[in-house]
Amino acid sequence: MRVNVVGIDIGFGFTKATNGRDTLVFKSIFGEASDIPFREQLLSAASPEEHLHIELDGESFFVGELAEHQSHVRSFTLDQNQFITNFAKTMAMAALSRLASPNDSVNLVTGLPVSFYRRHREELSGLLLGRHTLATLDANANRREIPLTVNQVRVIPQPFGSLFNLMMGDSAELTDKRFAEEKIGVVDVGFRTTDYTVSDKTKYSGRGSGSSESGIARAFAMIAAKLLEQTGVDVELYRMYDAVARGSIKIRGKTIDLRPLTEEAFSKLASAVAGEVDRLWADDWDIDRIVVTGGGGAVLAPYLQPLLSGEVQPVDPTADSRLNNVRGYWKYGRNVWNTQPQAVPERRAASDS
Repeated sequence: MRVNVVGIDIGFGFTKATNGRDTLVFKSIFGEASDIPFREQLLSAASPEEHLHIELDGESFFVGELAEHQSHVRSFTLDQNQFITNFAKTMAMAALSRLASPNDSVNLVTGLPVSFYRRHREELSGLLLGRHTLATLDANANRREIPLTVNQVRVIPQPFGSLFNLMMGDSAELTDKRFAEEKIGVVDVGFRTTDYTVSDKTKYSGRGSGSSESGIARAFAMIAAKLLEQTGVDVELYRMYDAVARGSIKIRGKTIDLRPLTEEAFSKLASAVAGEVDRLWADDWDIDRIVVTGGGGAVLAPYLQPLLSGEVQPVDPTADSRLNNVRGYWKYGRNVWNTQPQAVPERRAASDS
């Protein structure tokens, strides 16, 4: 039986996962697995991550894009307790259905927002540990059983994933000693929450750590409220991603320019995050550098960086910031369990949408 190290970042907006070779990203939505009477792809073939249909514990689910487009009843939440109880296992198993082979033994690293870490880490670990009876159905309804065992689980404070990603190479060796030797402040902008933590020579500082509900969903909610006023349509938050990235949305045949609304919403969100940084880190005036990370970090960085006092680590415009934590989880797992490097070069199996 093979032992694979897998990192999974189960977020309110997206679930991200990697085994060091393949990377998967999908929206954290699931729904009933309804019958699809017409399964043929009319034009180009759908990518594998667009068809996540799993059977878990005797129930059948559509996950991610498939649930968004095909399920009559869809589940999406910003409530942390409900997310752990009703979403986390389904999202993690959907990821493992793509990254693990039948009868694999998996050592898994995941994370939790700072404010929920102590309360939920044992519960989350318990949900993921052990033997799981998992199956997938492809776009042609062909069923594949994937029994697997999650042998070990490490749950760490979410922002530390980005630190491990910065300080370690793909062989889990220390490649940048600055992040191990300095006092680092991390601002991890997620979908529902923004996490703040201070790592002093890799030691977690509880005083400077916390979470707030200042994630990108807050900006999306501001934009959606304006759209509701203008059109009478209440746009679901998870449908705002592509529209905001595109700069426009079409509602009932009318194209609406979102750029002014986005500018206003992101500016307000950045001000709120900067204010929380000033409050939390008032006594940490000796921070050497600040790292802005997370799926929302890249889009918020241009608004946020001018408001932060101190040296801010430049955001790499060529990297997908959503993957910073999960790549760090995987590297940390490689380091902890001292697994051998995998020779297969990484290939991308994820949608950037």
